[in-house]
Amino acid sequence: MTTQNPGCLTSLLSILRIRSRSRQNQDVFPYRVRDDFLSPAEISFYHVLKGMTGEKLTICPQVSLAALLFVSGGDNYRGDTNRISQKRVDFLLCDPKTMKPVLAIELDDASHQRSDRGERDALMDQAFAAARLPLAHVPAQAAYNTRELSALFRAAMQNTGPVAAQADVPPEGSASPPLCPKCGVPMVRRVAKQGGTPGRPFWGCRNYPRCREIVPDIG
Repeated sequence: MTTQNPGCLTSLLSILRIRSRSRQNQDVFPYRVRDDFLSPAEISFYHVLKGMTGEKLTICPQVSLAALLFVSGGDNYRGDTNRISQKRVDFLLCDPKTMKPVLAIELDDASHQRSDRGERDALMDQAFAAARLPLAHVPAQAAYNTRELSALFRAAMQNTGPVAAQADVPPEGSASPPLCPKCGVPMVRRVAKQGGTPGRPFWGCRNYPRCREIVPDIG
């Protein structure tokens, strides 16, 4: 005759099953949180940026280029996509209301002196220039002069030129679509379904929703 409480035995078995399932999940999904998500130099620079921007801008660290940029067209879509798929930018400053990117920042430490990093930096510069998103390179330091940083950021934002001419709206009766002012690809004729002008036709970028440029249809 046993004197053990059946309820206690049931609880013990339940705990053992939970632990067993937990070990199984750990075997299937061996993921852990990285302690080096940001390096000490990046953490230090993040606090400098936070002190400079306050609530005026949102700071996003370690942003994937594949999440930030897209290939607008061309004959080498897969190759152009793969060129940026494994790359990240150290910091991205965004408008806090719309989260629209304003400025990208690369924190350059001693590793950027290597030839392979030089090639990578050149690709980054060309990609951001094509996307018309300013990119500033900041040498990693023990301390930073915020006035010099502000001047560097302003210069980067002022030097970003247009990637394509303004959209060429075709003359009335023309069948040729205009080119997207952002992507440089032929636009698609669409009809507004909501907003202040439902039923009115317009030209929209074929890369929507990644590109939301529109041109009035005056035909």
